Amino acid sequence: MIPTIKRILYATDLSPNSAYAFRYAINSAIKHDANIIILHVLEMISATAQVQLEFYIDEEQRKNIFEERSNYAIARIRKRLGVFCDKELKDDPDCANRVQSVEVCVGFPAEEILGKADELNCDEIVLGTHGKGIIQHAFLGSTAKRVLRRTRKPVFIIPLPKGELDITFHDDY
Repeated sequence: MIPTIKRILYATDLSPNSAYAFRYAINSAIKHDANIIILHVLEMISATAQVQLEFYIDEEQRKNIFEERSNYAIARIRKRLGVFCDKELKDDPDCANRVQSVEVCVGFPAEEILGKADELNCDEIVLGTHGKGIIQHAFLGSTAKRVLRRTRKPVFIIPLPKGELDITFHDDY
């Protein structure tokens, strides 16, 4: 039996070329008549930095900082979604309606992607990866590798190209 795909988790790092991977997510959503959940993970700081931060900023201030960063990320994602739909899918006015929600959380990216995919009952995961290191094409990024190794869901890992694309995002923030 062919698996049914109704919910797609698209994880983004908000890099300028992240729309390239979103093309694959939206294409899959259109083909399967599925919804997309966009996830951005704010990476945790090291334990040493966390201890230092606690000396200067109390719990309430840390909560406010997270809220500000989260709202900023959501605003960037929504703006980018509008630009993407206007530029890429002029003939599909329901493009933005395919996005069920935008989630922002704090943690280690691979663990959060895997956790949210399960928690939100996603049927597939789409994420972009940057070629880093000496042999760029031989290795996946560490987040992509961890996600791929630890899930039983279909995962689409899209290599993000270098340089500018026809839909490279340059935020005005």
